[in-house]
Amino acid sequence: MRITKINTIAYMMIAAIAEPAVASQQSESNGFVEDSKASLLIRNVYMNRDFRQANAPQNKGEEWGQGFMANYQSGFTQGTVGFGVDALGKLGIMLDSGAGRTGGGTGLLEADSSGPKADYSKMGGALKIQMSNTILKYGDQMVSLPILSTNDARLLPESATGLSMTSKEFKDLTLNAGHFTALNKRNDSSPDSARLTDLNYVGGVYKFNDQLTGSFYRQTIDNYWRKYYGSATYTVPLSSTQAFNLDFNMYDTKSMGEERAGDLDNRLWSLSAAYTLGAHRFMLARQTVSGRGDYKYGIDGLSAMYTSNSVQYSDFLYEGEKSWQARYDLNMAPYGIAGLTFMVRYIKGYDFNTPLTSDGKAWERNIDVKYVVQSGPAKNLSLRARNATYRSSDRGGDVDEIRLTFEYPISLF
Repeated sequence: MRITKINTIAYMMIAAIAEPAVASQQSESNGFVEDSKASLLIRNVYMNRDFRQANAPQNKGEEWGQGFMANYQSGFTQGTVGFGVDALGKLGIMLDSGAGRTGGGTGLLEADSSGPKADYSKMGGALKIQMSNTILKYGDQMVSLPILSTNDARLLPESATGLSMTSKEFKDLTLNAGHFTALNKRNDSSPDSARLTDLNYVGGVYKFNDQLTGSFYRQTIDNYWRKYYGSATYTVPLSSTQAFNLDFNMYDTKSMGEERAGDLDNRLWSLSAAYTLGAHRFMLARQTVSGRGDYKYGIDGLSAMYTSNSVQYSDFLYEGEKSWQARYDLNMAPYGIAGLTFMVRYIKGYDFNTPLTSDGKAWERNIDVKYVVQSGPAKNLSLRARNATYRSSDRGGDVDEIRLTFEYPISLF
């Protein structure tokens, strides 16, 4: 057992037994069955990537699938220590694609050497323990942290297998720690399709006041790298309909196993400033990569990138790359169309390094329209259309992308 694993597990135990400074969640537990809940998410996704550069390996990637995700979460048994279980079942069904159209980064359907499969499924579960305001969980989990984030941007979500802790024993402070040994990618039914080695993380989020929140995390992957993440978010309400927001995010990565991660010693940071005026939101953002190598998410599909210019197609993370973004959001509720939202943004990247140039250039434009039904039998049904246009003769090629997503969440009990 490596030192990083020992430190992570020790951290979990100490946080779990620390004297609470706020009211106990476990003392308010109603029971295993009484607090149980189950839901079904029905998701239909169509995705098309049109590759327009002359030397593209394929003309387009096109996949259409139907997904079903059943999620069960028990309550906790009563007493000083509460016990419970979580379970998640996922099924993906191919509606349309083909051997010549699958791939190309669409990542929607599981495929083999013959092409996309007609269907694929995944099942997982986790045991959980609650003490005071601390939850320990072991098993198959969906994680959403800036240092480990299982991707849910296609048909079926990723999941990671391991041990996690979330502790809220102290007011305004949330502590997280984890030790994971397997990752199931979004379009693969294998339990460890990413071939993950030991991944450990520790860190937390602290709310200084109503305006300022900060976070810091450390992650290590055996024989791969160590990574730090830090953030600060500052929000100033200017009136009942106006607000100003600053958001800073930074990653620092250094390889610990160059045969896998490459010779990495780089930093990625972004800073955004946003102004909200009623139904309108305007944002400008700056992002920079410095040091050696491109910024990397993780191992074979492990996604964790909480920065401003991580967008629909590109994330503007090549070695030395600098990028700017301008974004506009509109909420149509004040204009009588509740549930309808619109977003458009433009990102310009430059000065990145490739084997052929040290002055690489790229740009991307995104358009996003979403409508959520507000009432009636179809309440909460959402329809979302996304378009991306990416252009770079230096790296990444010329791509036009369309994504159409229909989701219908059903609460079973």
